[in-house]
Amino acid sequence: MDLLLLTHTGAAPLAKQQPDTGERQKLHGPVVMRSASAFLPCGPLWTRPLLHRLLSEFWANGCSASSRCLSTNGPTLHPVIGENSVELLGHSYPRDDFTNVTPKILSKVGYHLHNQPYHPLWLIKERIKAHFYSSYIGRWGNPLFSVHDNLSPVVTVEQNFDSLLIPPEHPSRKRGDNYYLNRTTMLRAHTSAHQTELVRSGLDAFLLAGDVYRRDEIDASHYPVFHQMEGVRLFSNHELFSKVQSGEDLSLFERGGRRTAQKQESHTLEAVKLVEFDLKLTLTRLVTHLFGSGVEVRWVDCYFPFTHPSFEMEVLFQGDWMEVLGCGVMEQELLNSAGAGNKLGWAFGLGLERLAMILYGIPDIRLFWSRDERFLRQFRVEDIQQHVCFQPLSKYPPLHNDISFWLPDPEARGPGQENFSENDFYELVRAVGGDLVEKVTLVDDFTHPKTGRRSHCYRIVYRHMERTLTQQEVRRVHDQIERAAETELGVQGRY
Repeated sequence: MDLLLLTHTGAAPLAKQQPDTGERQKLHGPVVMRSASAFLPCGPLWTRPLLHRLLSEFWANGCSASSRCLSTNGPTLHPVIGENSVELLGHSYPRDDFTNVTPKILSKVGYHLHNQPYHPLWLIKERIKAHFYSSYIGRWGNPLFSVHDNLSPVVTVEQNFDSLLIPPEHPSRKRGDNYYLNRTTMLRAHTSAHQTELVRSGLDAFLLAGDVYRRDEIDASHYPVFHQMEGVRLFSNHELFSKVQSGEDLSLFERGGRRTAQKQESHTLEAVKLVEFDLKLTLTRLVTHLFGSGVEVRWVDCYFPFTHPSFEMEVLFQGDWMEVLGCGVMEQELLNSAGAGNKLGWAFGLGLERLAMILYGIPDIRLFWSRDERFLRQFRVEDIQQHVCFQPLSKYPPLHNDISFWLPDPEARGPGQENFSENDFYELVRAVGGDLVEKVTLVDDFTHPKTGRRSHCYRIVYRHMERTLTQQEVRRVHDQIERAAETELGVQGRY
């Protein structure tokens, strides 16, 4: 469950909107768990004519060769953005005023890095899967948790938001933060979009992995496509209380209860505490399996729309507490709507890139898309549990150029036009510059004291992961970004 939105590698929850502080109380201070030894880790749709022409010129002039090695073998069905529809994975989706997917993003759909043998994301996924397979066995000797890692990333808005009780006005739904095919269909922003359908199918315990898509800033730990893995476990009254003394007298639910910081209104406190204990024990065992027996863990209370109570797990890594996943007791309304109203459950979610970067010491999220053998061969191990300490490729020098422009006047925008959004600029930079762009930083936000006009200055850092760039190459890309920004975003250049 995307309880912790490890967006790319950062720990920013998708739907982590805190209620008023007066409505919440901390259940307890941070809980720290220690074990014996040290652990191992080493450290708007760009289809306007100008942008299409710029992109075609850019790739035709040789930059395709410079970027080609940064992507893996992709899908056989090539996506197409037409005038009236988007063709993707063999299906056609009508375009409307909400459509904002880009050719760059659609080109990533279908790669399934998490399913490519010996890719570092595959290794992390397989290690988690192996742990659950070996540690949790069903009554007939088969693994208790089923695994689902090949579900289509194209989902409905209802799947992505409504099924998870995310309110219509919630900021996580914003067009500027997601990739929409149209008003009703999108690229999933989290794997939890499939949670309701899997519970409705009768599954009580499952793991789910896949690629997810979010518009975000540009730096070494953020990428518009990343990968998540989540787990769900449901309990019947008998399953939860069968090993408890006088468990036959206990119940999952109560009538007339009230919602508190510790539980939901329909749950009994003893049921919630048992589920919470099972959840934290399960996840502590998982991170001990991944990080080693010396890992220190602590739990921090938090808020998600789809769980209550909710927690974030942090591990002590290189002297700092680092957030690695989010979890909680599933909202009963979610289970009721999925046909599992007689059960109570927990869910967790984590980012595969974040774990891989921590465990293997990978410094830049763009490397996960590399086809450079110097990168890939480091992860071809005989045993998936084998420790890998990434050996950096040669560090090619960065080049940076600044871009400064006046923002459009909000009062002068036409009907249906949106205000300037930083994410729109980041998306344009990705569309033109691709993986040559390492980082984009807003270095100046200026408001003219007399006219009130506002300008932004961004520093764009260019660095190829596999060779040295020339200033001539970078200047050509940068010029195209300047021209596209003026045409597509309505800004006025100050260069």
